[in-house]
Amino acid sequence: MADTKTATKTTLKFDRDTYHTWLETMLRIRRFEERTLMMYSKQKIRGFCHVYIGQEAIAAGMKTAIRQEDAVVTAYRQHGTAISRGLTSRECMAELYGKQTGANKGKGGSMHFFSKKDRYFGGNGIVGAQIPIGTGIAFAEKYRGTDLLCVTMFGDGAARQGALYESFNMAMTWKLPVLYICENNGYAMGTSVERTSNVKDLYKIGSAFDMPSEPVNGMDPEEVHIALTRAAEHIRSGKGPYYLEIKTYRYRGHSVSDPAKYRTKDELQHYKDLDPIEALKSKMLENGLISTDEIQALDDEMKKEMDDAVEFAENSPFPDPSELFTDNYVQDDYPFLT
Repeated sequence: MADTKTATKTTLKFDRDTYHTWLETMLRIRRFEERTLMMYSKQKIRGFCHVYIGQEAIAAGMKTAIRQEDAVVTAYRQHGTAISRGLTSRECMAELYGKQTGANKGKGGSMHFFSKKDRYFGGNGIVGAQIPIGTGIAFAEKYRGTDLLCVTMFGDGAARQGALYESFNMAMTWKLPVLYICENNGYAMGTSVERTSNVKDLYKIGSAFDMPSEPVNGMDPEEVHIALTRAAEHIRSGKGPYYLEIKTYRYRGHSVSDPAKYRTKDELQHYKDLDPIEALKSKMLENGLISTDEIQALDDEMKKEMDDAVEFAENSPFPDPSELFTDNYVQDDYPFLT
């Protein structure tokens, strides 16, 4: 047993702080989403709501692989991505409550977080709409002559949208600095990839455009980090876009109203056995990067943070009716890019 542990220690590719960042990020997202479901059941949160439980390793790996100055745009299952980019639990929970103190002043709700300071462009409710948006942001960065990129994320359902093919063609033709990521959790709402596509490995779509593309294990933040780092280096070198199909799984239904009867209990249990948080805890414990007491303390800290976020949201005011007429149009020249 001692020899096994020694061998495991030699396989670590990153320092202690990186592993701790991944664990803290995933725990924060998991506890936030669990509390979101709880408050939704109490009718404190209304409307559409899609949680990120099971997919946390993608957000964690991305956090350490790209720069804070890089732009990120994604779909509506986006609480976890937003939190990994730097939005606080308080402003995210308040947004879910529809409160003035929320990330979008209570106007966006679950699907439309946004943060200029965190270079986070949503949270978009229309399936696939973020793909040309992200491509456009990447075009702006190329036009400005920066070495920044735009991470453009979408689900396996959005991979069927015509806008994806138009964007891929434009990005490759103009060598735009965009990293496309398909978060493939296996189901577009309730329809499996196998029922909607002759191509089961969605990363192969990129080959039609000669775009560098590859699959990634989305249940491991280390593998996500490595793949994104490699892709980012390619993009920053001026070679154009990169496409990753990150294979993951959501433990809950498509939205809070979805009982997810289209999949078996055995399938769900299989992926829960691969839970990214539990796997990372085990790896860190085996390699002496953390103790069980430290894990418990970190988890307790995250739970207290969620208590605080709920209290903040509960005590925050709703937007004034006059806010209906603000923030509808851009007043000056592209402030979101500066």
